[in-house]
Amino acid sequence: MTGVLVDTDWAIQVLHGDSDATKTLIDRAGDGLAVSVITYGELFEGAYYARDPLAAAASLTAFLDGKDLLVLTTVIAERFAILRGQLPRHHRQQIGDMDLLIAATAIAHGLELVTYNRRDFALIPGLTIYSPESLT
Repeated sequence: MTGVLVDTDWAIQVLHGDSDATKTLIDRAGDGLAVSVITYGELFEGAYYARDPLAAAASLTAFLDGKDLLVLTTVIAERFAILRGQLPRHHRQQIGDMDLLIAATAIAHGLELVTYNRRDFALIPGLTIYSPESLT
């Protein structure tokens, strides 16, 4: 698979109407867009506890339309374990397991991760991160 994996923070920006984040996904749509089931869970939590859960759920459904939803597999679980074991202890404490699972998903599928969280994700070996001019 080629394309990009949309991280939770980027999806949140799109859902909140950020035009730059939205434009990036529109520009990259031809490459193929995917979302990890981990990101889906994080986004669903936000929708479920929103002031208007029905409207938030509808927005989430609209956002997910046309994107591949990537589930966890044994390959991803193994990649997660390897990545976690490779990180120095202080980095394992800095990077949450959810983010490591998202990174493992991107690596296992050969996807570039679109995220604003470059500080943590840059520590993960083998992960390709989208770097828009405004974030460099």
